[in-house]
Amino acid sequence: MTRFVISESEYKSRIERVRKVLARRKLDALYLTNTTSMFYLTGYSFIATERPLALIIPFDGKVTFMGPLLEKDHISLKTRVIEDIKTYLDYPGEKHPIDCFAEFLKDMGLAKKRIGIDNKSGASAMWGYEGSPITKKLLEAKFVDMKDSVPSMRLVKSEAEIALIRESAKWANLAQALLHEYTAEGLWDVEVALSASLEACSIMKKALGPCYEPLRRSTPISVSFRGQIGEMSAIPHALATKRMIRKGDVVGTGATADVGGYYCELERTMILGEPTAKQKRYFNIMVKAQEAAFNTFKAGVKCSEVDKATFNVFKKAGLAHLVLHHTGHGLGLEGHEPPFIDIGNEQPLKAGMVVSCEPGIYEFGYAGFRHSDTVLITKEGSEILTYYPRDLEALTII
Repeated sequence: MTRFVISESEYKSRIERVRKVLARRKLDALYLTNTTSMFYLTGYSFIATERPLALIIPFDGKVTFMGPLLEKDHISLKTRVIEDIKTYLDYPGEKHPIDCFAEFLKDMGLAKKRIGIDNKSGASAMWGYEGSPITKKLLEAKFVDMKDSVPSMRLVKSEAEIALIRESAKWANLAQALLHEYTAEGLWDVEVALSASLEACSIMKKALGPCYEPLRRSTPISVSFRGQIGEMSAIPHALATKRMIRKGDVVGTGATADVGGYYCELERTMILGEPTAKQKRYFNIMVKAQEAAFNTFKAGVKCSEVDKATFNVFKKAGLAHLVLHHTGHGLGLEGHEPPFIDIGNEQPLKAGMVVSCEPGIYEFGYAGFRHSDTVLITKEGSEILTYYPRDLEALTII
């Protein structure tokens, strides 16, 4: 049975890449607090709370987890890359966790060393967390900013990562199809979304078998409208709506699936009932803008050039005033990650990058129009990994 996860050997190779960076920068260890960076390097994912956690990667020594006792047994179930586990009972505790971290680092022989760190507080300040920074606890250590070290490693995806995102796209496609099928006048979008998500999750588990589990969220598939119903579709990041779906509504959808901790992005604009002339115009111009991006994507092309290409389509149509966001963003372990397909980003695209393509227009009080597809950048151009229909006829619900 195929296992849809990153292999242990690839995680270990990522650790070795980190160590090569440490050697180049003459550092003795990397101290990480970012949860996504920890997962990227070890395959261990957890619920981040007020309790601080950190991953220490010494240049010469064991990959070490520092965190609350409640995670100790969890780690051994999820990864073998973490070789040592150092814990405290809870936060704030009789002894503050940062004081424990300082002692752990002393025990590792790092108290007077050069340590790269992604967050000089030494802990992610979540849910009311308070504590002195680790830099104030180890005064003889030299802490060096390395907040971009692991994110930069994640920019270009490996073949294994791309395969997981491809698989995610398959299941997002199914979820979108079910959502499309169940959408009807008089229903609450929440009910439709839950029904489609449940069925898609059940099918996914049956198809992928006993080895499959979601790694970064509790449910395998998420598909919803997120409140983008009718006039609320003009709010790109709406959360919910109180009213039922009506005939004539423009609705926005979004689907993704957790495969090995990786995600695609698939969004569609649908219309209930025969579209009006204005709806047709806005919809088709949005699709034209997306096509302009598809035709511009290529290794070596700057992110800014892709954003300009879509904006020029809206500008020529006299709709530039309805643009509220850039063309897209990177995808992988997070819903939004670099690179950002934005007019202010002169970063060149590279083969192996995976990005969303989602130019949109939004008229407040009327409707919003946006598709989003997941795109793999190649040397020759690009490959669209999500494949649900994008044309108006297919997305009109009669």
